[in-house]
Parts: sequence; structure tokens; C-alpha cells
Amino acid sequence: MRSRLRLVMVLLAGFSGWSAPLAAQVAGLPVRNAGIGTGLGIAADVGFPNSGLGKGVAYGATGVIGLGPLGLSASIARHDPSGSADAITSAGGTGNLKVFGGPLIPFAITLQGGVGHYRQDTIEGGRVTTWRLPAGLGIALTIPNPAFSIKPWVAPRLDLTHTRESGGSGSGTATHTEGHFGISGGVDLGFLGGLSVRAMYDRVQAGNGPNPSVLSLGLGFRVGT
Repeated sequence: MRSRLRLVMVLLAGFSGWSAPLAAQVAGLPVRNAGIGTGLGIAADVGFPNSGLGKGVAYGATGVIGLGPLGLSASIARHDPSGSADAITSAGGTGNLKVFGGPLIPFAITLQGGVGHYRQDTIEGGRVTTWRLPAGLGIALTIPNPAFSIKPWVAPRLDLTHTRESGGSGSGTATHTEGHFGISGGVDLGFLGGLSVRAMYDRVQAGNGPNPSVLSLGLGFRVGT
């Protein structure tokens, strides 16, 4: 247990210093922390953000790999906000470490860390670069059924956001970093053959204005268990 906790701290530290656009939170979709399976998997999701995220629709695709207690994911998404705002394309990835649970234990606890990145152009002609670093805990329960399994999960987290604005009508560069409490959760329905249907919800307690939230629906396919 202690060695796994040390490993996840190393993962979090590595992600926080990552310089490439590999992200945990892709724009317009929830942060997913539903546990770790084995083998390879792919999924596609459609997100419906609220006004705190610009509304509109987001589309994303994710690939995952599970290697024992360690899991990795990579995602890409495109969020088209309502109104005149330009579409946002973002990429992402997560590192996950199972600290409790196993093949014969339906209850699992997973630590997760990552870093997210995307850019937006401003009306004044500048550019805003956003980095997101969510880190938290996922709790999942797998309920077996003859035809399909049901997996509800919930994942509280610390959601750090760092923005950098450059160019535009002002001079110089402005940066801003803030942290908020976030929580996501959902339900997965897993069928024979590796197909799954999933629904997720995500909310960040921002404090000012509408709290950003998003509901998503998706399909997944996994080779493994």
C-alpha cells in the first residue's frame, strides 16, 4: 500500500511538470475516474456543458490501457460553445493507481493525477492558454448481472487551473492560477463482448457566477476485463 502511494505521488509530480499538451481534462467533457480494468479500451463521448462552460456540444475520444494496478489514458476532444466563440480543441491523458480492490473484490479505490491543455483566441486578438491539473480519488462499485454489469462511481478532486494570456490590446503577459473543489460521477453498463454504455456528470465549485458543469453520454469497448 505504501509503495503504491509513493508511486502515485511520483505520477502527480511528473504530470504537474509535463511540458507537452497531454491533459487529464479535455474541454467540455467530465474528468473520469471510474477505476482500472485490464487490457486495452476505447470510448467516444458527447458532452453537454452548462453556461459556466459556454454551453454548446463537445465530442471526444479516449484510449485506455490497464496494467495491473496502473492505468493510463489519452483523450482528444472538440468543444463548440454556443454563440460566436470559436471551437476549442484539447488533448489529454491521466495516470491512475488502484490502491484497493482486485479481481474478486467489486469495490475499488483509485488515485488519479493528470494535466490538461488547450488554447483560445480572444476578441482583442490575443491568446489564452489554459492548463488544468486535476488530482483526486475515485470510488467505484461493480454490481454483476447475468446480462450486464452495473458500475456506479464517484470521484472528488482538487481542480487546479493555470491560465496565461498574451498579445491583444494590452501589453505583456498576464497569468492566473486558482484551485477549486470538483466532483464527477457516473454509471457504466458493461455487456458481454466488451461493449459498455456510460453516463457521466462533472461539476466544479467555482464560487463566482455559474459553477461549470457538464453531462455526457458515451460508448466504450474494451479488450480485456
